[in-house]
Amino acid sequence: MATLNDSFLADLDELSDNEDDLQEEDNDNAEQMEEDIDGDLADIEALNYDDLDSVSKLQKSQRFADIIMKVENALEKGSENSSQAIVLEDDPEYQLIVDCNALSVDIENEIVIIHNFIRDKYRLKFPELESLVHHPIDYARVVKKIGNEVDLTLVDLEGLLPSAIIMVVSVTASTTSGKPLPEDVLQKTIDACDRALALDSAKKNVLDFVESRMGYIAPNLSAIVGSAVAAKLMGTAGGLTALAKMPACNVQLLGAKRKNLAGFSTATSQFRVGYIEQTEIFQGTPPSLKMRACRLLAAKSTLAARVDSTRGDPTGKTGRTFRADIQKKIEKWQEPPPAKQPKPLPVPDSEPKKKRGGRRLRKMKERYAITDMRKLANRMQFGIPEESSLGDGLGEGYGMLGQAGSGKLRVSAGQSRLAAKVAKKFKGRDYGTGGATSGLTSSLAFTPVQGIELSNPQANQLGGGTQSTYFSETGTFSKIKRP
Repeated sequence: MATLNDSFLADLDELSDNEDDLQEEDNDNAEQMEEDIDGDLADIEALNYDDLDSVSKLQKSQRFADIIMKVENALEKGSENSSQAIVLEDDPEYQLIVDCNALSVDIENEIVIIHNFIRDKYRLKFPELESLVHHPIDYARVVKKIGNEVDLTLVDLEGLLPSAIIMVVSVTASTTSGKPLPEDVLQKTIDACDRALALDSAKKNVLDFVESRMGYIAPNLSAIVGSAVAAKLMGTAGGLTALAKMPACNVQLLGAKRKNLAGFSTATSQFRVGYIEQTEIFQGTPPSLKMRACRLLAAKSTLAARVDSTRGDPTGKTGRTFRADIQKKIEKWQEPPPAKQPKPLPVPDSEPKKKRGGRRLRKMKERYAITDMRKLANRMQFGIPEESSLGDGLGEGYGMLGQAGSGKLRVSAGQSRLAAKVAKKFKGRDYGTGGATSGLTSSLAFTPVQGIELSNPQANQLGGGTQSTYFSETGTFSKIKRP
């Protein structure tokens, strides 16, 4: 039976054996890494950056030559398959279209590599040109046109660049710090420019072929953006399947160029717009709505590409429906806002009022109604200053009080309806006086028989006996009741 010490010693022996194995593996890995590094260094040393063929190899590949030959033959024959059914995946022409989409992406990458080669070589002659002309093909054309010329006024760049960029390039070339290139370097640069232009021409032929077959490959996408734009989108994305997997925000940027405004205004420039700006719908949209239309076109194009990638609608009806929806939305955006409708009156409430009408309420209204004096005090006559209590417009204003009627401050108040009713009520009643005689009473009476007659105006009162005086012949003493 093994003791505890023997088990510990056995464990230590196993650990030492494992450490030896790990050291051997590390040594083997280090030797392999050294071999890989030596191989990479050998490849880097073998690669000559001064040679264009070692940098650009696509144009001399067999795949490139075969595809370009098939495309040229197909373009010479024309679209003979227009009366046939939709191209299927097992059709050799469909496979050629897929190869053309992949080749267009490779050509684009190859043009970028050649552009870097040209830029590195021509930087000694005109280092500022790469910051003024960003597009690789435009840069290659300008470099080929300028060459070793120092005075750019002798070089005609019309048609290659916009007039504003031509002016900036000419002014910058007059103050550049570059020097003319040697003949061998200049020749390699010109050859690189020719190769870039040749690749661009081959890419155009490939896109023309794909465009002629777009009615069969992507009928829904072609119905929205057109065959030419659909071919460019597919070629830049790398095929219909790659375009279908791409989000709409990236489809909007496919084919977008970096624009150099050379210090000019950015108000009219369309940023973040690619091939979609070449569509008929985008061109017919007002400038204020072009960015919204671009986003809408990108979203619908992505949906149409997904329908075409799954062969969901070979007839193109879905694409035509999307196009009609886009046009309706753009027309809706251009409509003026709806006119403001008059606000209807609120629904009358049928609850009983808190105050009831009647004679008492009418009397209260008449009692607290505004008087004519207050009405005049609240009004002002045009062109005439009002009088005030403190003068010079200070204090309480009198309004038209001093300007109406005779010019007096007091205004005669008209008889109210309540006073008129009270006067009419007590008009027929005869109230006797308390024995007093009016000072205007006369003792002369005019009669038609006797003419002027002297009469007693209090004769009726004396004869009545009801209001006798102390000196009446028939009057007696009044009886007074004492407590």
